Amino acid sequence: MTRLTSTRDELVNQLAQTRRSGHRIALVPTMGALHDGHASLMRLAREQVGPDGRVVVSIFVNPMQFGASEDLDRYPRTLEADLAVCAQSGVDVAFAPSVEEMYPHGVPAADQAPQGVTVEPAPGLADILEGASRPGHFRGVLTVVAKLFGLVKPDVAVFGQKDYQQLALITRMADDLCLGIDVIGAETMREPDGLALSSRNRYLSPAQHDTALALSRALRAAQSQAAYGVEAARHAAQEVLEATEGIELDYLAVRAKDLSELRDRPEKGAEGRILVAAKVGTTRLIDNLPLEF
Repeated sequence: MTRLTSTRDELVNQLAQTRRSGHRIALVPTMGALHDGHASLMRLAREQVGPDGRVVVSIFVNPMQFGASEDLDRYPRTLEADLAVCAQSGVDVAFAPSVEEMYPHGVPAADQAPQGVTVEPAPGLADILEGASRPGHFRGVLTVVAKLFGLVKPDVAVFGQKDYQQLALITRMADDLCLGIDVIGAETMREPDGLALSSRNRYLSPAQHDTALALSRALRAAQSQAAYGVEAARHAAQEVLEATEGIELDYLAVRAKDLSELRDRPEKGAEGRILVAAKVGTTRLIDNLPLEF
């Protein structure tokens, strides 16, 4: 049975006995609109803490990580259905706070100079890719995740690799701030046709869904050419995207595993990542896959 709580005090009280007993706690932060990808994170969290541990899922659409022109008001909010997913996935506590509960002193704007206490992401890593397209986004992400880490005090936190840059920044934050939390990145779950599962997929019409499949096709094309170098991989993906009408490309990048720059011909066996962001209609989608050179 999943217990719903909406205040910070209730959450801390519900976890107090678990903490006193020495059992492990896992956290899966989400913005709701849960799907099978989220459920896989919850199952992985359960594996990490065992039957006597506690799995906590946060359900909170964080306004601080949305820019003024982004889809905060449009983002789906489906709490009843989300709680059903949590119950089916063995979640013990669902934390669904209000904005006022998480930001009692007001919400700092994502794309303005920080007001109040916020978490500043690692310079460089936060300014590329998603950070370049969405100024201030990662400050909002890290601030709310830090709040959740402080409330739950988890032993382990589970995130999906679809948000690969986010995962890298959260891992860096946990390490730099000595939080003692094991941050785990779970493989991206996909629909049978290859499209990465996302809460935003529900915005796509059937025709747009078919168009969006070019993203995963492009990434797989890059994988097939990675042995020939960075530019060969990127070019293979670019060809797929350029041959598909209805895609507005934001970025397509080949990076090292840690998202640093790569020379064109890395050492044989080196690992990298290809990352893409694009709009299909009005829906912005991201995806990535590993590369081996």
